[in-house]
Amino acid sequence: MGASDSKLVFKKGIFRLSEERHIPADDAYWTQFWELPESSEDIFSLFAPADVRRTRDNALENLETLITAVTGRLFMLRHHPSFPDHELAPDREALNCVRVLTRVLPYIYEKESLQKWEDSFFWAPRRKRSRKSSIASEVLFDGAEGVPKTPVVEYEDAKPLAEELIDTITDLLFFSDLTVPKVTNGKPKVTYSIWQTGVGCTVPIVQTKEHESNRCEILRLLLTLASKSMYLSLATLPQTGTKALTYICTCSDKQVVLSVLCSLLNTTLKYNPATWLAPYNALVPNHPKQLLVTSTLQFLLTTLLYTIPENPGLPTPKNYYRHYLGRLHRPSDFQFIVDGMTRVLNQPLQGSYIPGAHATVRFAPEIIMLFWEVTQCNKRFRSFLIDTSRAYDFVILVLFYALEYKNDASKQGVVRMCAFLLQTLSVEKNFGTNLNKLFDAQDTLPPAIRIVGFRGTYADFLIQSIYALITTSQGKLTAIYPALLAIINNIAAYLDGLSAPTCSKIMHLFNSMSSPSFLLANETNHSLLRSLLEAINSIMEHQYIQNAQLAFAILRNKKRFEALRSFTLESGQEEVERRNRRRKDSGASNDPLQADSTRSSLESLRSPVTPSSRAPALGDVPEEDGTFAIGDDDDDDSDDEERSTPAASSPRENPSRASSVASPVDDDVPRQLRGMSEKARGKMPAGAQTFSRQNSTTSLGSMSQSASGVFEPSTQWIESWLPELPLHTILTAIQQISALIPRQAFASDPPLPATLDKIREIQLVGVDLTPPRVHSFEWSPLALGWYESLLWGFIFASEVQVSKGTMGIWNATQIKLFRVQETAPQGPSLTSPRGAVDAVGSNIVSRIGQINLRGAVPGGGSQAPAAGTQAPPPRSG
Repeated sequence: MGASDSKLVFKKGIFRLSEERHIPADDAYWTQFWELPESSEDIFSLFAPADVRRTRDNALENLETLITAVTGRLFMLRHHPSFPDHELAPDREALNCVRVLTRVLPYIYEKESLQKWEDSFFWAPRRKRSRKSSIASEVLFDGAEGVPKTPVVEYEDAKPLAEELIDTITDLLFFSDLTVPKVTNGKPKVTYSIWQTGVGCTVPIVQTKEHESNRCEILRLLLTLASKSMYLSLATLPQTGTKALTYICTCSDKQVVLSVLCSLLNTTLKYNPATWLAPYNALVPNHPKQLLVTSTLQFLLTTLLYTIPENPGLPTPKNYYRHYLGRLHRPSDFQFIVDGMTRVLNQPLQGSYIPGAHATVRFAPEIIMLFWEVTQCNKRFRSFLIDTSRAYDFVILVLFYALEYKNDASKQGVVRMCAFLLQTLSVEKNFGTNLNKLFDAQDTLPPAIRIVGFRGTYADFLIQSIYALITTSQGKLTAIYPALLAIINNIAAYLDGLSAPTCSKIMHLFNSMSSPSFLLANETNHSLLRSLLEAINSIMEHQYIQNAQLAFAILRNKKRFEALRSFTLESGQEEVERRNRRRKDSGASNDPLQADSTRSSLESLRSPVTPSSRAPALGDVPEEDGTFAIGDDDDDDSDDEERSTPAASSPRENPSRASSVASPVDDDVPRQLRGMSEKARGKMPAGAQTFSRQNSTTSLGSMSQSASGVFEPSTQWIESWLPELPLHTILTAIQQISALIPRQAFASDPPLPATLDKIREIQLVGVDLTPPRVHSFEWSPLALGWYESLLWGFIFASEVQVSKGTMGIWNATQIKLFRVQETAPQGPSLTSPRGAVDAVGSNIVSRIGQINLRGAVPGGGSQAPAAGTQAPPPRSG
């Protein structure tokens, strides 16, 4: 379809699809959909969104016949003995079938009223023309007499259409001379050979640009089939799931799953942006190799993140992609994974000499997500990472992305994920111990992450970076304060020799979190103070002698600790009023933890997500208040694949998950634990009601709200938590150290060496050594909804970037999982010129695609929103 008149013919044929009702299934008209187009651009530009919607709304039976025709053709080609043959069974026809399906499926998914039809058409058992009959119909003449044959039409029972489609396109990912090298005659054409060396493969196969391009198009169809997730709400998705992903992830054929898993993983991690093209990655987003890696990474994550929905009374099937990823055990495989992820994530730290070309690799957030997935589902990988000291590299890289994106509203989801990833790593004892290594490479870091005058260990760097995230993010990161404090809590018992600046920042956080304005701002802020106090206690109990600097800092702030014992509602309100008067007089606030912003953020997160309260936006998806003390998921029933907990010999294996720092609200605590002290809760068994990816999705916590929706502190409320603040260890240390060291010794800052030596000599009496507690990352249904929406947001944004906002798969469809916000157009630049260059870029396909041969579309109901925008979904109920 090279000439413009052929394109006009195809465009007129598309109009016939919506104008003429009940086009017969045996009409030669249907062949144009796989015979005429020459590229994906032809189909996406000529088969416009308005055309698909008009057919869907006015002639659904024709859309049904179209899907039946192109899938039938695809099935026939896959089983044709000559496929792919340019004459008898062209691969171009198969690719056109793939492209048509990729084009129309999102417009079916977006219309909620078609759900029953979709279930019946795609997922119900059916009868279809037998394979023998379909292939026989391709032979039009008898070889001996030249007389046309009339094949006998036979029918057979068949699996649902969607299942056969998924099986077929999975086969096409490994089809001889289509996506993998041509096999010799007599061998099966579907070889399931792994595409790249790496995990599970040491012998490379021949790669061609055509094979890679075909893989990319087929993967885009698989992603489109899975993208039903984007048209479900945040609350609905984790509980209902999508049938396509359930079918893909529960495939029990080990060879198929491992071939797909290893091909996707190896292709992604073999990608090396440090080539001659590296400085131009930001300028050439559509480079074929980068497009393939983006597709493999996105589909890999789609399978790994997916949680199989439960059916009451039935065992939940296993996600075999997570299962086999969790069973990797060879150090060489782990080394390959670590090297590949580091190579991609490290690019922004390398610098560039090309003006305007310095930019992060565009799928860096997805690589961070992959890193988090592997650390969650494979305990051997976590051990490898920590035992080989490669965890240091990832701590620095993750902190870089968190600090780089902390004030970017569109990247808040990435920052949160970075915090949760660090929390996942911090549950390992050896992680905390190894952080005591001296960090002397600070000068090599980019300015965004560098700490002026830093001298200390990796632990110092981590804690000071957490302090920077909390105090310099302008209140945008209140949702992850619990996770950030949980990281400090998890490593506290193993910290050795914290520097004076680090101890000073810990005390700064304490002063802010213990202030009346912060404590009285909402009903949960006291839990953040409690978490910080627990971390200080853990250091003092387990590493007192090695952390004299912290003891010195505590003594310098002893009045603030002692004041907590006598804190009352009246004294707190009086202090707030005094501070408000001083703030009004000075016209500014020096407190980095703005109580008002904390209150509003945490209260918005506590509220159930509804269209009227807080619509989820791309990169800023709501999360329940502090539910991200992320728990370990168990995706493997075998003995060697336990929950993602520390080693069996560690006392940290039995933490009180119910009282985790990131689940501070009493309504989230199991009923039998309510009213118990923190110390008593810590002695409960580890199995008390937690949510994992395979656990019940009925445990969605409800956050308490006052009838008026405004929190009002009361004396009873203060008495419910104030006596349980863990102050005993700190106050005991203050009392005993103060009695032995003169008051004037604490006036000097920094402390005199003699003062620190005297502190180390004091043996604290009456301080109980409590076992370190793990604050793990616990999944909830809403947390899973956030996580999947984050992934699909990445996928959507990537597709918009690739298509330049004009021909994306999901552009202008009615997405429910997140809201797409319109961005202001940018002016001309090196990467986005205006004028003659743009004129050269236009082509006849885009011009014809915009032609409306029928006049205006009546009603406007099928009109798509403007490119780059997404109207909020209509409210239901």
